[in-house]
Amino acid sequence: MLIAIANSLEPSPVVRTDIDRALADLASGKRRFAATSAAARAELAARCLAGVVQAAPEWVDAACRAKRIPANSPLRAEEIAAGPLAVIRYLRLIVRTLTEIGGQGRPSLPCRVVVDAGGRVRVPLIPARGLYDPLLFRGYQGYGLMDKGLAAPDVGGCLAPRYGAAPARVVAVLSAGNVTSIPAVDAFGKLFQEGAVVLLKMSPVNDYLKPIFERAFAPLISAGYLRIVSGSAAEGAYSVRHELTDAVHLTGSRATHDRIVWGEPGDEQLHRRRLGMPLLDKPISSELGNVSPWIIAPGAYAPRHLAFQAENVAASVINNASFNCAATKVLVTWRRWPDRKKFLAQVQSIFARTPPRHAWYPGARERFVRFSGVEPGGPDGTLPWLLLEDVAPRESRRFFEEESFASLFVEVALDAPNEAAFLHRATDFVNEELWGTLCAAVTLPPGFRRRPDTARAWSACLGQLKYGSVAINHWPGLIYALMAFPWGGHPGGTLESPHSGCGWGHNTYLLDHVEKAVLEGPLDIWPKPLWFPTHRHPEPLAWKIVDLYARPNAWNLSRVLQQGLHA
Repeated sequence: MLIAIANSLEPSPVVRTDIDRALADLASGKRRFAATSAAARAELAARCLAGVVQAAPEWVDAACRAKRIPANSPLRAEEIAAGPLAVIRYLRLIVRTLTEIGGQGRPSLPCRVVVDAGGRVRVPLIPARGLYDPLLFRGYQGYGLMDKGLAAPDVGGCLAPRYGAAPARVVAVLSAGNVTSIPAVDAFGKLFQEGAVVLLKMSPVNDYLKPIFERAFAPLISAGYLRIVSGSAAEGAYSVRHELTDAVHLTGSRATHDRIVWGEPGDEQLHRRRLGMPLLDKPISSELGNVSPWIIAPGAYAPRHLAFQAENVAASVINNASFNCAATKVLVTWRRWPDRKKFLAQVQSIFARTPPRHAWYPGARERFVRFSGVEPGGPDGTLPWLLLEDVAPRESRRFFEEESFASLFVEVALDAPNEAAFLHRATDFVNEELWGTLCAAVTLPPGFRRRPDTARAWSACLGQLKYGSVAINHWPGLIYALMAFPWGGHPGGTLESPHSGCGWGHNTYLLDHVEKAVLEGPLDIWPKPLWFPTHRHPEPLAWKIVDLYARPNAWNLSRVLQQGLHA
C-alpha cells in the first residue's frame, strides 16, 4: 500500500533539483550498465549482499523504533524475516542465477520438470540449491504452473528468455512503506534482472531506511546505477513524469496506479479513459495489493492439524500488525462443516492471547472503524484483532471490494450440498466477488485428494483460481519471502483493469510463461514456524537464519536447527 500521488502538487525547488541531478546521473550510466555482463552484475549483487548483512542490525532496530516494537519483544523477528533476511535470500538466489547465465546462458532448475495429470507443466522453484531448503522447509514443494499448452521440452526456452535484450532504461521505482524488504527487492529486480538503472523513491512511511540503504547498496550507488530519493506524493509524481525516466514500477494501491496512469479521480480520469489516452506514456509494472482469501476445504482433520491451521490463519492476520497485502481478509468455510465453529473458536482464541499492536501505518484506525463499525478501545494507538463471523457477502460489500489494511478480517460461510460442491462454489466466490488477483490460500484435509469427487474438485480449483500465487496449507506470505517464485497479480492485468498489478517481481529463475506460483506444505510442521505468534524465541532463530544465508555452511545450519528446537 502506498500513499496516493497527487498530480497537482509540485516538489520544492531543492528536492526537484535533487531528483533532476539523480536522474541525470542515472541517464549517463544506463547504457553502460545495460552492457555489463551477467558475471559483473553477479559481483555487484554479491557486494550488496555483504552490505545488507553488515547493515542488518541497524536496519532492524530502525524498523522496530518506527513500528514501536520494544527492544525485548519477540516481534523483532518479523522485522528481521521480512527485512534483511528476505533481501539476503533474494541476493543469494540472484547471484547464483546470474552466475549460471554467464556460464551456460540460463539458470538451472533445482529438480526435474513435472507434467501433472491434466497435462499442465509444473516447473520446480524450491528447494533452492545451496541454502539447505530441504532441511529448513522439509515437506514443502513449490513450482510455477505454466501456461496451458506449454510442453515440458519448451521449459528451457522459458528460463531467462529475454535476459540482456531489454533496452537501456532509467526506471523510477515507487515502493511501499509497509514491509522493509519491498523497496530493496523492487529496485534489485529492475537492476539485476532487467539491466535497468533505478531511481528508488522511498515511501514517507519508511524513509528512515534511506541512509541505511545508501550504505548497504553503496556498490550500486558509487557505480552510478542506483539513486535513492525521499519525498511524498509530489516527488513521486515528478519522478515518474520526468523526461529522463523511461519506465515506472509501483508497489502500492490501485488508487495510486490510476492517478499515475489516468490522472486525478473524477472528470480527468473519466475523460482519459473514454478516449483511451493515459496520462503516463511509459511502461509501468505494478503490484497493487489484494483482498486475500483463505479457503478451508471441509473434512476430517486431526486435532493437531486443526489447531495448527487455526494459528496459521491467525498468524497471517497478526503478522506486521496486518499491514501486509498478503494478510488474510476473507476466510471461506462450508456452513455444514462439523468443525467450523470449533475452528473459528480456535482462531478467536489466538487473537485473545495476542496483545494488540501499535497501528503504525497511516489511516489504520479510520479504516478499522469504517470497515468494522467498531470503535476500538484499549491502549492509545493500538487496534484489536477482530474476526467477524458469518458475514453475508450481499450485505457487506466493503469487505470484498476494498483492501482494509487493518487488523480485521471476516468469515464467509457458503452453502453447498457436499464438500466437492463447496470447493467449486468457493473458487467461483473468490474469483468473482473479491477484489484482486495477488494471492490466495487453501487448506486441504488429508483425504481430500483420495476421493474421486473431491480430487476432481481440487484439480479444478487449482487450475481455475485467478491468483498469481496459491499456497496450500500455508500462508502466501511465505511465497513472497522465499523469493524464487514469481510474485504479482494473476496474468491479464491491463492499464484499464490492472487488478493486483502487471508483471512479476522476485522470480529469481527469470521464468516466463508462468500462470501462477504454487507452494504446498504439510498440514502441521515442527518445529513451530518463527512467524507464529506463539513462538517463544523467534528472534534468535531469525538471526541464525540470517547467518546461514550470509554464509551457507554446515556449522551455521546446525545452529539454526538447534535454535529451532526452542520454539
